[in-house]
Amino acid sequence: MRYRNATATHAARAVSLPEVYRSISVPAGAGIARKLFAFSGPGFLVAVGYMDPGNWATAIAGGSAFGYTLLSVVMIANLMAIVLQALSARLGIATGRDLAQACREHYSRPAAWSLWVLAELAICATDLAEVIGTAIALNLLFGIPLAVGVVITAADVLLILLLQARGFRYMEALIISLIVVIAGCFGYEIILSNPDWAAVAAGFVPSREIISNPLMLFVAIGILGATVMPHNLYLHSAIVQTRRYDEDAIGKREAVRYATLDSTIALMFALLINAAILIVAAAAFHTSGHSDITEIQDAHRMLTPVLGASAASLVFALALLASGQNSAVTGTLAGQIVMEGFLRISLPAWARRMLTRVVAIVPAVVVAALYGEQGTAQLLILSQVILSLQLPFAIVPLIRFTSDRAKMGDLVAPRWLSVIAWTMAIVIVALNVKLITDFLMR
Repeated sequence: MRYRNATATHAARAVSLPEVYRSISVPAGAGIARKLFAFSGPGFLVAVGYMDPGNWATAIAGGSAFGYTLLSVVMIANLMAIVLQALSARLGIATGRDLAQACREHYSRPAAWSLWVLAELAICATDLAEVIGTAIALNLLFGIPLAVGVVITAADVLLILLLQARGFRYMEALIISLIVVIAGCFGYEIILSNPDWAAVAAGFVPSREIISNPLMLFVAIGILGATVMPHNLYLHSAIVQTRRYDEDAIGKREAVRYATLDSTIALMFALLINAAILIVAAAAFHTSGHSDITEIQDAHRMLTPVLGASAASLVFALALLASGQNSAVTGTLAGQIVMEGFLRISLPAWARRMLTRVVAIVPAVVVAALYGEQGTAQLLILSQVILSLQLPFAIVPLIRFTSDRAKMGDLVAPRWLSVIAWTMAIVIVALNVKLITDFLMR
């Protein structure tokens, strides 16, 4: 892609999410606790993408088939996410641009349009996972047919409009509340499943079998795609700009520090939830001989008889519904950021939501109607692999921008951080190449 110099000034540039831009004040002269509270929130919106229904599908498949082995992949993916989200927040604070705006301003028009198309594909894959996950939860809780549940998911646009009208803090409060619900549900499931904690600890140590076993690698890359999500990089670089901090050198440096702390805390919380999903699947299914559980519906049906608690399946479905609703909110924001940033087209929230929903609903309805549970489960895992394949096209521009002192000024990423980020990008690309090669060689 051809690189070009940016000429736009801050005054002439459209801001990210103008309706909430710099709407949350950061108290001047406050202590560490108050400032951290003021900056806390964006990290949890980002963390939602790391525990969405796509994570469930890949974690359940990995845990039931391979026990605790893929816990190391969950951990590594989460550590990658911490680094990349820190760079994303740094970009937004240092330049006043989100990642989409930065790509539009710094790359040639054909390159920027290509990146926009790829970003939209990633968001559609994300939305597809949300649609299917929410529809499955509605089916498990209320018996609503999958195809009907997929259509019903479009109604969540009303919730998003209500939250945006009341203010960004209300949206953050809802997101955090639903995360707490998910955490509580899986805490209950962990207690019931009584995992082998020595085996759990061993699972966090990487195994060569993950690379040598094509089936394990496929699920591992699915976990990577479900954890490190391209749309979160666009999202985070925009929503950190909802804070009204001092825009001098000291204020921006402080903002980077607190925003990084916010996202790191939130993503460590997401790691615990992602690991819990896989641990429950391994403890409940793999150790009991049910290593073929790959669908969320099958996991729901088997939890109660395997764990011997009637509430186990209900709690599982409730957490899935909370996960789907959380992801719907952040997916909408990411879609708005990508479209406005790349194309300078501003659509009403409801219009943007319905547009992305329709793209996701059509294939989901067709698959649900023709192939039922098995088809939707395979579509869910495939969506996560697609996300993983899109990752390099968001990661590479992000690392290039944050490594460029001319664009970042004194907030340029330290060399050691850039080296780590580039190493991660190379690993992700190499894994994707191997995945495609193994698929074509079948």
